[in-house]
Amino acid sequence: MNGNNTQAEADRLKVQTAHLSVISNAGLVILKFVVGFAIGSVSIISEAIHSSMDLLAAVIAFFSVKKSAEPPDAVHAFGHGKFEDVSGLVEALLIVIAAVIIIVEAVLRLASGQVQEFEPGLLAFGIAVMGISVLANWYVSSRLMKVAKQTESIALESDAWHLRTDIYTSLGVFAGLIIIHFTGYWMLDPLIAIAVAIVILHAAAGLLKRSFADLIDQSLPGPDEERIKAIICAHAGQYAGYHGFRSRRSGPDIFIEFHLVMPGEISVTRSHDLADHLEADLLVEYPRAKVTIHIEPCGEGCTQCDSACTCTNRE
Repeated sequence: MNGNNTQAEADRLKVQTAHLSVISNAGLVILKFVVGFAIGSVSIISEAIHSSMDLLAAVIAFFSVKKSAEPPDAVHAFGHGKFEDVSGLVEALLIVIAAVIIIVEAVLRLASGQVQEFEPGLLAFGIAVMGISVLANWYVSSRLMKVAKQTESIALESDAWHLRTDIYTSLGVFAGLIIIHFTGYWMLDPLIAIAVAIVILHAAAGLLKRSFADLIDQSLPGPDEERIKAIICAHAGQYAGYHGFRSRRSGPDIFIEFHLVMPGEISVTRSHDLADHLEADLLVEYPRAKVTIHIEPCGEGCTQCDSACTCTNRE
């Protein structure tokens, strides 16, 4: 599948997957809050807060992938990909807020010494809820990450990382509740909550860095730029050189620009055909790329290029 049909199917897949995340997170938030308050466990309540942020992030991701799928218009001539970058940044900030809330609550519990003792029967419900959370988030996050890689969606990738951190923290709470059940060491509950918050903050740092880089139009990663240049150089015998190479990302879309130096006597038609061919080759590996090639005449005086020419990138 190629062209607009492939892109439309990718956009539909992103929206469907984001919708699945919203439904899953909504169910887990309700379940964790009900059981957490019933037991009085700050670690389960902290997980409920974490999942609430996941739910909000999932909703933001859902609307951002729908918006980013819209074609360019008069106001957004370069498309709507930045909506996904903004979504990733907002989601990362939400993770930070969730972590701060959790730490404050846990520290207050420790400082006051008022740590809740759990009834064994209710504790079993808490353990079961955390087990369900791990399984549900493992499935949904795996689905999100797979689709994010397929469609190069930072919004879905951010959502997937949200749920990945939820898996790890849920496992920690799950193990901690089991230890509490067998040892009766209730003080472990707020300590687990603080550990949960630290893991959350670590995830937030990575998401903030990635989202901010795209928002300020940072160049593509080195390996991607080198691959793009290798594709250009595969046609080195047909042009004199290239320069002014630039790249950036906007959500799932990438933008590639460079000046292509052609022999002075080559016709506009032949130059245009080569530019079209280069663009087509780049789109094979980067189907969401927007390629801009500016043709320039070579000043060396030659009238044609052949296999003796080298790939010259005059930055």
